[in-house]
Order: sequence, then C-alpha cells, then structure tokens
Amino acid sequence: MNLLKKASELIDKINTRIGNAVSWFTAALVLLVTYDVLARYLFNTSSVAIQELEWHLFAAIFLLGAAITLKNEAHVRVDVFYGKLSEKKKAIINITGTILFLIPFCIVLILASQNFVLTSFQIGETSPDTGGLPARYIIKAILPVSIFFLLLQSLSLLFKSILILLLKDAERT
Repeated sequence: MNLLKKASELIDKINTRIGNAVSWFTAALVLLVTYDVLARYLFNTSSVAIQELEWHLFAAIFLLGAAITLKNEAHVRVDVFYGKLSEKKKAIINITGTILFLIPFCIVLILASQNFVLTSFQIGETSPDTGGLPARYIIKAILPVSIFFLLLQSLSLLFKSILILLLKDAERT
C-alpha cells in the first residue's frame, strides 16, 4: 500500500510541476494575442508566424494541461450521480473507468501518434505557409508526450482509488 501511495504522490508532483510551467504559457498566449490584435488593428500588419505561435501555445496548454486537470478533478464529468456517491463507490467508478477507458485510450493515442511525429521529425516538417513557423514537429511531439503524462496521472488516480478501497476494507476488519 505504501508503494502505491508513494508512486501516486510522485506522479502528482511531476504533473503539478508541469501544470505550473504550462500555466505560464497562458500568460504568454494572452500577451501574444494582445500584440497580434494591436498590430492588426492599429498598424494594419499581421504575421503568419505569430498566428501559428498562438495556436501552438493553445495546443500545448490544452494537451499538457490534461494531466493536471485530471489530478485536480477539474475535467468534465457528469456529476449528477457521482457527486452523491460514497467514497468507496466513487473509487469503484474511477477504477472501472480508468481501466476500461482512460488507460486504453492513452495507450492507443500514444501508439497511433508515433508515426505521425516520427515522420514529421524525419522530413523536418515546417509550416506550409509563407512566413510560418519552422519545426512543426515540435508541436506534434507534444501530443504523445502530453498523453504519456495523462497516462501517468491515470495510474495515480487508479492507485488512489485502490487505496480508498483497501483502506475502507481495512477499517471494517
């Protein structure tokens, strides 16, 4: 039991640090969009690279923020029934959903994205637009990396849920 708890705490710590770092991307995105709007409407100029950087940052925020969102239980969930359940029943739902849906989803997505990212690296993919960003493979590489951290966080959720069941059962004996 102690091993599950320590593993869960380590995973939580890793994803918290990533989440804190990624939160700065949000500030950068706000500044970038502000610059883009001011440049467009005050100076009648625009940059394809700036616009692409905006969606790259948004994608990174969304993808790399998935694990910390799961850790903080801030993801979308139908709370009509779940919120009224006991901790043990919530743990059973979390274990079932994590094993049947979340972990397989993460594994499939990591495996499916490998060739996508590898091909992009091999050809040195850049933006097809004139003035666009070079190294498009960097943003593509964030997909499997972020899903790996989501997979780790799903294991943390699984471990915590197992501990809840084990501790509840140990309290009864």
